[in-house]
Amino acid sequence: MNVVASLSPDSPSRLLAREVLIGGPLSRGELSRRLGLSVASLTRLSKPLIEAGILQEGREVIEGGVGRPTRPLEVPGGTHRFIGIKLTGAAASGVATDLRCQTVAAAEEPLVTHAVADVVEAIVSVVGRLNEGQVADGIGISIGGKVSDDGTVLRAPFLHWRDVPLGSLVQERTGIPVTVENDVVALTVGEQWFGAGRGISNFAVLTVGAGVGYGLVINDRVIAPVDAGLGLVGHYPVDSAGPLCQEGHRGCAGAVLTMTAISGQVRMATEEECTYDEVLQRARSGERLASLVVKNAGAALGVLIAAVANLTMVNLVILSGEGAAFADIASEEITASIRIHRDPEAAPVHLAREPTDFGQWARGAAAVAIQSSILGPTR
Repeated sequence: MNVVASLSPDSPSRLLAREVLIGGPLSRGELSRRLGLSVASLTRLSKPLIEAGILQEGREVIEGGVGRPTRPLEVPGGTHRFIGIKLTGAAASGVATDLRCQTVAAAEEPLVTHAVADVVEAIVSVVGRLNEGQVADGIGISIGGKVSDDGTVLRAPFLHWRDVPLGSLVQERTGIPVTVENDVVALTVGEQWFGAGRGISNFAVLTVGAGVGYGLVINDRVIAPVDAGLGLVGHYPVDSAGPLCQEGHRGCAGAVLTMTAISGQVRMATEEECTYDEVLQRARSGERLASLVVKNAGAALGVLIAAVANLTMVNLVILSGEGAAFADIASEEITASIRIHRDPEAAPVHLAREPTDFGQWARGAAAVAIQSSILGPTR
């Protein structure tokens, strides 16, 4: 798998592998246009990649319906195995995928405690269950927090961690190369590869759940600075009359849009315990208070979506996360708010809703592992 990872970042072979890995199957003609290389050069460069099992020639097709048939280059399916794990405060949720990042198995292990040893044990247990019959080529772990290039978790608030060498700890236990990435960055990689962002050069990802996350792709590149794990978008002001967050900010995204924020507003007003799902159910049934809270959250989300589109000039925003279901109830408020906060002559913002289960996040972690194994470090 290191036939490409050992090459320089601007190596034609590396660029070829990346294009096919993310955008394939692609004809040599299309690759020639994208990479500015001759078809003869592409044939020469693809040969060692085919021999290494990273690429293969697909079935013959005729481009545009005319001319001689060609065999596009693609990533082989059913070969190799990679494991992606989404780490939350409650569990390690994992999937096993092939080289195309298609899920072939899934497993989950609850966390006994947040102690490093117990979390590593849960991850190793998931890896063992997913390794049955075929040892994985790489492991990707996505975690809500700030992560360094060497796989150290610099900060993970929901686990109360600082400076935990998670990558090396798991690699020592499993003997398999491990890549650790911020969960929203990993999800953004997944959206670029197999989600709503596939084939789109510029788009943003917003996630809502325990927190508010933000991912960005510009010119086909995932923007992944180390500060991506700080949840900075959660401090963006979206409601001047909203509640205070823990940092004392009035109406920031983290204080208005999270699951805890939405259920907390209803709880404060009624002095009754209620879960996020119960608030949504009440809103769907037309209960006045719950509907007001959810619709206000929708208007605030529209402010954030418009801000992302205005500042980055993307026209596609992908919405995901375990707490994004309120957007289905407040879709009219979201649309109206985006319209208010956009120039009327600006291109429309397309909002795509993606699955909110942790399997999608885990696939993103697997995609990071695949790219790291084949292309080397991508940060």
